[in-house]
Amino acid sequence: MPYSMTWRGIKIAKEELQGSHEEAYYQGIRFRNYQSLGVFSFLVAEILQKQNGTGVYFNGDFDHLCNCYSRLCSTAASKNPRFSIEAERFFSSTTSSTKLLLQVHISLAGDKHMRITWITDDESSPSVVEYGTLPGEYTSIAQGEKTSYSYLFYSSGTIHHTVIGPLEHGTVYFYRCGGQGPEFKLKTPPSQFPITFAVVGDLGQTGWTRSTLDHIGECKYDVHLLPGDLSYADYMQHLWDTFGELVQPLASERPWMVTEGNHEIESILLFQAGFESYNARWKMPFKESGSNSNLYYSFEVAGVHIVMLGSYADHDEFSNQYSWLKADLSKVDRQRTPWLLVLFHVPWYNSNKAHQGEGNSMMASMEPLLYAAGVDMVLAGHVHAYERSNRVNNGKSDPCGAVHITIGDGGNREGLAHNYKNPKPEWSVFREASFGHGELKIVNSTHAFWSWHRNDDDEPVRSDQAWITTLASSGCLADQRHELREILLAP
Repeated sequence: MPYSMTWRGIKIAKEELQGSHEEAYYQGIRFRNYQSLGVFSFLVAEILQKQNGTGVYFNGDFDHLCNCYSRLCSTAASKNPRFSIEAERFFSSTTSSTKLLLQVHISLAGDKHMRITWITDDESSPSVVEYGTLPGEYTSIAQGEKTSYSYLFYSSGTIHHTVIGPLEHGTVYFYRCGGQGPEFKLKTPPSQFPITFAVVGDLGQTGWTRSTLDHIGECKYDVHLLPGDLSYADYMQHLWDTFGELVQPLASERPWMVTEGNHEIESILLFQAGFESYNARWKMPFKESGSNSNLYYSFEVAGVHIVMLGSYADHDEFSNQYSWLKADLSKVDRQRTPWLLVLFHVPWYNSNKAHQGEGNSMMASMEPLLYAAGVDMVLAGHVHAYERSNRVNNGKSDPCGAVHITIGDGGNREGLAHNYKNPKPEWSVFREASFGHGELKIVNSTHAFWSWHRNDDDEPVRSDQAWITTLASSGCLADQRHELREILLAP
């Protein structure tokens, strides 16, 4: 039987098949994860053909799917810009086994150093990076390390991590990975204010994701902050590869600092531990910050100390993460780094009906530490919408608390969380269920400008904005709170 696909069939398939169970619909293609009694079928793909109003299911293997890829993706994408590019990029990767996978991204790795990460399909490829300040003229070379992982029937390419430096601040460098291939360029962050951060969570791989990334690419940012849920691979490991290709144009030029979300867990009882894919592919500077886990770490850039916490790592007061956080906050010098930011995935202050209460246990144990340390802003994702609070602590507005921002609106395939609780809590300033991204420009040691840009009609519309003053310049860290700080931050 020939496998043809029409836009009408694809559209009807989505409308008629979408159910309450957790599945990803790609306008007629759907992927479902099965997990039962330790027997795991990691991918079932069903293609629905609609002819004369009658639906016919085809349970196919990869060869069957790849044969259908060209007609399906081109038809759907031409008719609907929201067609998920996960399907297109997934099939492209499965039919190109000999393709050199680059997936280049960079991250900060301590003072004046940058970690370059890339993937090859040749395990003998060297983990070297050549770099310099002029195109094609590489005056320095660094040797790194390589790793790989297996996930059920999937085997990753060779994943290379190489740290380069010392580098000059605010400088463009040209670099090449593995001793061959294309040249990339990066720009190091500045050594002092002003500095601009692009912020977005829950990216995924959809048409909305592409729009968000396009808008981020248009802003002049120095560092990208991502509070969890990157690829939405959800056990389908090829989608980690397609995500790496999708973000490479941006992630190879500016450092991407990420933390994990629930979609990075990917654990399978008796078969796979959690976070294997994430930890192998997105290595962050946890060792450089004294952490023993890639799931939580900190770093400093310009005059900002940034803490990346793990919502899905143990976080009670007897946990390693809690002890590390307490030690890390106690070392922050607000004269040298007057700004203090914290990121994690599950929001603590959330007036959306989605994911209510999921951050309560982490909030109960860790909010007192953040309050005592005088954290200026907390950035989270998970809820697929945007919300900004007043300064808040212990469930109510507090001028010495942190501004909490939920920004899980990057464009993921699960869609937006439209339903909010009413009446709106007194601490909630602005909330909206739209895809978009945030920009945080820290102007100097006392003032920063926050703006949220909605993806509206393919334009980066600035829909919310606020000036924020650091707590280090207020009376909140003065002597009247000294006793509280001593109690909470004491070794």
